[in-house]
Amino acid sequence: MNTQVEAVIFDWAGTVVDFGSFAPTTIFVEAFKREYNFDISLAEARVPMGLGKWDHIKAVGELPDVAARWESRFGRAMIREDIDTIYQTFMPLQVAKVAEHADLIPGTTEVVARLREQGIKLGSCSGYPRIVMNELLPAAAEKGFAPDYVVATDDLAAGGRPGPFMALQNVIALGVSNVAACVKIDDSVPGIEEGHNAGMWTVALLLSGNEAGLTEQEYLSASEHELAVAREKARKAFNGCNAHYQIDTVADLPDVIADINRRLAEGERP
Repeated sequence: MNTQVEAVIFDWAGTVVDFGSFAPTTIFVEAFKREYNFDISLAEARVPMGLGKWDHIKAVGELPDVAARWESRFGRAMIREDIDTIYQTFMPLQVAKVAEHADLIPGTTEVVARLREQGIKLGSCSGYPRIVMNELLPAAAEKGFAPDYVVATDDLAAGGRPGPFMALQNVIALGVSNVAACVKIDDSVPGIEEGHNAGMWTVALLLSGNEAGLTEQEYLSASEHELAVAREKARKAFNGCNAHYQIDTVADLPDVIADINRRLAEGERP
């Protein structure tokens, strides 16, 4: 039985690129506005983050406040055709703009180098569909992040998060011998649930991603009190999904890997 971490499965936006996960959220707001002249807030757009994008739009429409405003405005609930229309607007906007949000989150390059030195395989998966990932991948590679494997949310017939399918496809493609020797790191609740459902160790990101919603500059210039408030906000969002670890950003991952290696050596499993 392997007693060391074999693979880390990274999420993308808010985890290794796009500090604060702004690429998808701002475009959700824009897509609702363009098609229906209907306003949703950035906070509302963030609530279902981590789901596939069609499911994300559906989930936003089902938020009680959004659903009430939609019903008041249009005299009916949001239907599948509305979701399709918004999605069809969202997708080209996302494809066009995702590469603009490919800057690496501080610490990513150094952490990736340390993991590779340890012989750890680097997988990844995303709530982005393949057409978006195909734009993001070369942009991220130019910045210095190119994992060993990538799964997009529409690659698998079984579906995406919170199911285990994308994470387990990484296990298969990377030739990992023991799922319990895998670590899933993500900034969203569905991404952590994905890791649990796949039988992996899970690491939730508190400050670099969707739940805190900070820009990189806001993070770098924040006081300790402001960071503590943002951490608490993110912790509350993650309360129900019981991540094995919670850290600020990917830069803090090496200490987590060391602790998981210790626990694996002592016979623990996720």
